Amino acid sequence: MKETKIGIVSCSGEECLGGTISRLATRKVLEKLRMGETVTICLPLFIAGGEEERLFAKVFPTIAVDGCSKLCAMRATEKYSGKVNAVVNVAEILGEEKALSELVSLKEMPQDYEEIVDKVANEICKKIDKIISDILTKEAMEELESQGKSGGGCCCGNC
Repeated sequence: MKETKIGIVSCSGEECLGGTISRLATRKVLEKLRMGETVTICLPLFIAGGEEERLFAKVFPTIAVDGCSKLCAMRATEKYSGKVNAVVNVAEILGEEKALSELVSLKEMPQDYEEIVDKVANEICKKIDKIISDILTKEAMEELESQGKSGGGCCCGNC
């Protein structure tokens, strides 16, 4: 498999719990769970015209991690770079009302926030695994086609 980095565009909403959870979960994926496989794409810079961010999202698989149903990360990515490969909406995991609840500081995080962050991070990882699986399947089919085999029949390749 060619080395493929997966971009993660996370919500930048500071005023609500969903935005904070999306950023914490994204950092966990980047720094612990899928280190080396993923990069973050800065949403404010992306929206402001960051050419490198926009080009990356055009060329490489991208996951939007949104804090609420406004889906700002997904919409911005699709507006400036093309369709995202996957979306994780924290509000679908947490509930819209809780995701939109005000948050002033990390000290105000709910006691179970680490469990919520883990749950969102695991959803991001599932999306990463699916993207990688799809890439591997596509590459395998292309390899078979280049050898003149359809991929159908038995493993001997003669059927």
